[in-house]
Amino acid sequence: MLQSCTSAVRRLTHSLNHNLLQSYSSAPSVQAGLVKQSLRKLLRETAQPVAVVTSTLPDHETAPRSDSSVQSQKKTHSIFHGATLSSFTSIALDPHPLVAFSLRVPSRMALALNAHASKPQMQMSSHMVVNILSAAQPHIARLFSSPGLHPFSESEVQWTQSVDGLPVIKGALGALSCTVVGRSLPLNDTRWLHSSMEEWEAEVQQVEGGSGLASELFIARVLRVEDVQEPEGQFENDSLRTLPLLYHQRAYATVGKIPNP
Repeated sequence: MLQSCTSAVRRLTHSLNHNLLQSYSSAPSVQAGLVKQSLRKLLRETAQPVAVVTSTLPDHETAPRSDSSVQSQKKTHSIFHGATLSSFTSIALDPHPLVAFSLRVPSRMALALNAHASKPQMQMSSHMVVNILSAAQPHIARLFSSPGLHPFSESEVQWTQSVDGLPVIKGALGALSCTVVGRSLPLNDTRWLHSSMEEWEAEVQQVEGGSGLASELFIARVLRVEDVQEPEGQFENDSLRTLPLLYHQRAYATVGKIPNP
């Protein structure tokens, strides 16, 4: 009798949670739609730094950099991938330097970073490099904003390897070798703040059928600021290589001095 009652309570609880999840995933209210529209319009008027995160795809490991022969093998046996970020920001310096960004999912980069985060032996080595682009590199931002794989060929982008064997884009304003502090956090629903992530992920899989979430938040610890090499060859926009690349009003831009009154 007790077992039967317990089973009934569990079924009822699961049904309530299922219905609650569906209500959270339903179409937004009119008020929420207006807020999002106004926020989107406002954010278009603000300038966001542009970066490219580079890593390896799941099941393709990198080895520490040593000599040219190892680099040749690495190019053959490792599959590098990159993705353009327009939501990158620094969130802390003490006690640990932390950065954050979001990725739309499903995506290869989100899968790769979550795969690296699930390996304890990788926690103290970098999982990725965040390449903060210069104003001379809007073509690189466009290249890595497409969903396809990128071969990192010299004809498309010039790059070197970090000590962890990850791509560092030449000519970038700066580059940060980072390790993700844990799995990404879903941004379509913040109830994970108040419950077990394992339970929440299980509910999402049951309701959405494993189709994925709209976007996910990644938090990473900065392990090293890389020395970025200059690109080879002469470029028409050399004067822009010391300025940041920004995204403003749906276009790439950079900073300028405000004239004195």
